[in-house]
Amino acid sequence: MTDHKIDPVALGVMWDRLIAIADDILLSIIRTSFSVGVREAWDLAVMLFDAEGRSIAQATLSMPAFIGTAPYTMGHLLAKFPADTLQPGDVLATNDPWLGTGHTPDICVARPVFFGPKLVGFVMTISHLPDIGGNGLTVSNTEIYQEGLVLPPCKLQIAGERNEELWELIRINVRAADQVQGDLMADIGGTAVGERLLGEFMKEFGLPDLAALSAAVIGQSEKAMRERLRLIPDGVYTNELMIEGVETDVKLACRVTVADGAAAVDFTGTGPCLPAAINVPLCYTRSFTNYVMKCLTTPDIPNNQGMLSPITASAPEGCILNALRPSPTGGRHTVGWFIVPLIMGALAKVLPNNVAADAGMASLFMVHGMRPDGRAVTAQYFLSGGLGAMQRHDAHQTTPFPTNNAVVSTEVFEAETGTTVMHRRLLPDSGGAGEWRGGLGQEAALRNDTGHPFAVFLFGLRSRHAARGLFGGRDGTLRSFMVDGVAVPAKGKSILQPGQTLTVREAGGGGYGDPKKRAPEAVKKDVAAGFVSPAAAQRDYGVSL
Repeated sequence: MTDHKIDPVALGVMWDRLIAIADDILLSIIRTSFSVGVREAWDLAVMLFDAEGRSIAQATLSMPAFIGTAPYTMGHLLAKFPADTLQPGDVLATNDPWLGTGHTPDICVARPVFFGPKLVGFVMTISHLPDIGGNGLTVSNTEIYQEGLVLPPCKLQIAGERNEELWELIRINVRAADQVQGDLMADIGGTAVGERLLGEFMKEFGLPDLAALSAAVIGQSEKAMRERLRLIPDGVYTNELMIEGVETDVKLACRVTVADGAAAVDFTGTGPCLPAAINVPLCYTRSFTNYVMKCLTTPDIPNNQGMLSPITASAPEGCILNALRPSPTGGRHTVGWFIVPLIMGALAKVLPNNVAADAGMASLFMVHGMRPDGRAVTAQYFLSGGLGAMQRHDAHQTTPFPTNNAVVSTEVFEAETGTTVMHRRLLPDSGGAGEWRGGLGQEAALRNDTGHPFAVFLFGLRSRHAARGLFGGRDGTLRSFMVDGVAVPAKGKSILQPGQTLTVREAGGGGYGDPKKRAPEAVKKDVAAGFVSPAAAQRDYGVSL
């Protein structure tokens, strides 16, 4: 099979098996990880690469942010450690924001895969560590040096033996050392599982290497992406958004040029970097550009290198979507996620059936403190607002987008932190009215029952700019944070004293289409379900109950 010709049926079977292998690796990491962020929120990804470092498969539940970053990270690792210098049992790693995923907590771990004496590919895992030192994950950082330990491309393991000096360096620089090293060991174990499964796969199908299979997978995917892009009329499409920074707003702008089966997205006009940890390295900007274009064109095709080739992203150096060192980037998602509605808004008129109204987006915050027994705790918590509606589709309630983190369960978070989740409930009327209704946000209340002060680092979105409706649909409601009923900033650090309660009201998603066109029966069902109040049914939809 080295002539790059594979029977279509065999290609389909082997392609599915590669994805199943990636899924098995991801599940092995979840089952053995130590931190809530990986074990419960699934903040991780798994990718398989060929011997040239081209991505050929990704685990189904991998984070969207890593679709476009991992292939470039693999290239940076191989630039430091060329393939012909690697040996079985080596494990490479980096968390450099400009080489990896955009911020220091994400650790990229890669193992070369050998089949006999031959290097045939790589397994990469990416997971969000519970801590990486420094000031912690907070928007208040003003330069990257405050954001913890930065690992250039390095070896966690050399020929199967741990690089003990590096492990000690990591351990002494982090708060939750056992959790951090436990998660790293889970990642390394996952790559070992991947090497074994890939070897069994190649033996079963009689493959001497992955070259022919990789060429077929990447070629088919690129062909499909270009065909879908050709369905978009050639042209230049623009859009601008104002989003909240920390104390001031930030302008995002894009220019999408579609021509001959390719798309180039230029973010010229976007505002400058800020002295706060919300700046976005170009790797993250590129990744979400690829993600949204894939959602609009080929959502049904698995992710691999072929999806990336037809799409390019550029941004002026020093703008907030192309941050340069030493800009702080810990909360890069608070700006980077808005690339999705920015590009969707640009293409809405030519792809009205594909785009969605703006989403309420997820809400991530970190907690640092002590459990009731005095042990240190560092954990992340995810809640979510509602999705934006689409043509002919009401939006889901409290669903993360454009990330796909799992919302951490109440029981796990209480056991992990010693806090008490007083309630979590849907917010009626929070979804934007429309012919198709926006998804509802939720309210959650967390009480500090640890007996110790508890630091909460917030990264709130849509606290000043609501999720916009589309084609006449109404906006969703805003997000807010309160401590004992008193409003606190949506981004920054808040201290919960023992007995105090943090209340989070998540944003609603935007509606799609004129609310007056919504079927009265659909409005009545919304009222019966508690999604829409009788007063809002009359006010927004003209339906009297």
